[in-house]
Amino acid sequence: MTEPTVAVLAGGLSHERDVSLRSGRRLSAALRGEGLTVEEWDTDAGLLDRLREQRPDAAVVALHGGEGENGSVQTVLEMLHVPYVGTNSHGCRRAWDKPTAKTLVAEADFTTPDWVALPHSTFRELGAQAVLNAMVERLGLPLILKPDQGGSALGAQVVRDAADLPAAMVGCFAYGETVLAERFVDGVEVAVTVVERADEPEPLPAVEIVPESGVYDYTARYTAGLTDFFAPARLSADAAKAVGELAVAAHRLLGLRDISRSDAVVMADGTIQFLEVNPSPGLTETSTVPMAVEAAGTTLGAVFADLVARAIRRGG
Repeated sequence: MTEPTVAVLAGGLSHERDVSLRSGRRLSAALRGEGLTVEEWDTDAGLLDRLREQRPDAAVVALHGGEGENGSVQTVLEMLHVPYVGTNSHGCRRAWDKPTAKTLVAEADFTTPDWVALPHSTFRELGAQAVLNAMVERLGLPLILKPDQGGSALGAQVVRDAADLPAAMVGCFAYGETVLAERFVDGVEVAVTVVERADEPEPLPAVEIVPESGVYDYTARYTAGLTDFFAPARLSADAAKAVGELAVAAHRLLGLRDISRSDAVVMADGTIQFLEVNPSPGLTETSTVPMAVEAAGTTLGAVFADLVARAIRRGG
């Protein structure tokens, strides 16, 4: 019996193209190490023809940002009945929109930092300074500003002084039309990977994130040496269990599939604050998913080879 042919979809045209290509290369190498036949495909104008003419047994979505996480590429795969690893289009849309994800998690009685989400038009029409003043009155300082959609912390900035808010807003709007302003919470920052095995989502060991700058921004995420990682995280047994339960709950609440990564902060009083969830997490040399996989005593290739087999059984 021949091994299945797998198309790893990476690249694309989002701001996170370079990160996606790095994830795709690492994943492809890991799957080849498991004996699978792997092709790396960019998601360009030739993708649909290629999917029809060179139909793979399964695809793996290794795209970050844009069409790779907002459900668009997933919809195309579903229309063409191509089995694929990852969350379906509906779940991607729920997770892609950070206010929606936070609302659903909060409604399930988990804790998430207080926030407001406002489009650029509100600042233009009602007066930027008046809206910013109201934002600070509601949330206090420090704040973290981030685009309501997107990943890799692009456009995200921590603001500790109200005088810095206007410039931070401009930087945030460079990556999206709506800003999510969230109360900044201090504590132990962790990333928790969830992998589905035998149809049950299971949390892998949490990875603790300690950026040199104090803020886990784009540079800290993808520049080797600027962030220290601890896998497993230096948490009490109770806290480690709780963050795992939160990540599994977020995975289920948002209708995610196969693999996801939730980000959270464990505060000094033990409160766990949900930040966001990613249905297509990074797999680069500095990404937390491979670290969690290693801490769990397995390999990236073994995890994704199993997910490929599940996708093929599931069908398109």
